[in-house]
Amino acid sequence: MDTSNAIREDGRVLIVDDVEVNRFVLRNIIEEMGYKPILAENGIQALKVLQRCIPELILLDISMPEMDGYEFTQIVKGDVNTREIPIIFISAYDEVDEIVKGFELGGEDYITKPFIPEVVKARAGVHLKFHEAKNTLQETNRRLQTSLNNQLKQIEQEKKSVLYALANLARSNSMYEEKYIERLQYNCRIVAQSLQIAGVYEDVISDTFIDTIEVAAPLCDLGNVAVPKAILQKKRIPLTDEEREIIETHTAVGAKILQDVALSRDYNDFVQMAMDIAHYHHENWDGSGYPTGKEGDQIPISAQIVAIVSVYCALTADRAYRMSYTKEEALRILEADVGVKFNPAIYTVCRKIYRQLK
Repeated sequence: MDTSNAIREDGRVLIVDDVEVNRFVLRNIIEEMGYKPILAENGIQALKVLQRCIPELILLDISMPEMDGYEFTQIVKGDVNTREIPIIFISAYDEVDEIVKGFELGGEDYITKPFIPEVVKARAGVHLKFHEAKNTLQETNRRLQTSLNNQLKQIEQEKKSVLYALANLARSNSMYEEKYIERLQYNCRIVAQSLQIAGVYEDVISDTFIDTIEVAAPLCDLGNVAVPKAILQKKRIPLTDEEREIIETHTAVGAKILQDVALSRDYNDFVQMAMDIAHYHHENWDGSGYPTGKEGDQIPISAQIVAIVSVYCALTADRAYRMSYTKEEALRILEADVGVKFNPAIYTVCRKIYRQLK
């Protein structure tokens, strides 16, 4: 029985009985109660009704030709769309075995013939009111859950806004151009997409991965908020050993900030990737980087992508101590570190698509 497209109609009561007079008597009683009866002569006809609409209650005769009430009940209670409909069995017999069997199949109540209107109204009314109350409770819970989810999403968005504000502060302290974050996001997405198309790391780089790295990449240097501006903006190169040690702490600081500003489970992919990028984007392909000395594909692929893209973005932007390089010049500088700092496969893809990079 396919009830997936059936419409739930309030106030509907399905009456299933092969005896016409019984159907009419029950119809009149249900109408007097203020509900809308739907009549079916047998179980097969009733199943067709359920494919069109879902009633609030079923009054079901047990003894019917072709399909008796027990078989009909098994089908209804076995369907996820109809199993919550209360069923009241109606029969000319009140034998204990019949009553027990009906309850075992999922029936909620039992009415014997001949019908006493007051009894039918009382028993049907109880189940209709209970069904309505349950629906009201479910709708209330749904609205509460929707409201709660919206509030949680707002909180998580506010947390992300704080993280991006810190990332922008770190960018400003480092005297990077205003469009640096935008370029980093765009270029990381382009490189990730190109790797996917080329079939490189296809078991890792999915459409979700591409969307996530675009929003996580700007947090790579989040930890620079803890580095003194005097060091970040220093024009004299190289840095002293002490200054370099201070700068190198930004990877652990950034990862710790992201860990402390933990987002909900809906943002697990974003948080985990952002932490990986912040912590490991200064690891080198040959293991000579920091902070942990990871090498090769021990380094998360997201951090590998950001590592080469962030250097490219830095090379093609003006700095306090030099003018920007052209795309071609930047690629030649990157090439010198392929196999040392950078993954050869990622560099090869960057080389092929460099005209698309900002």
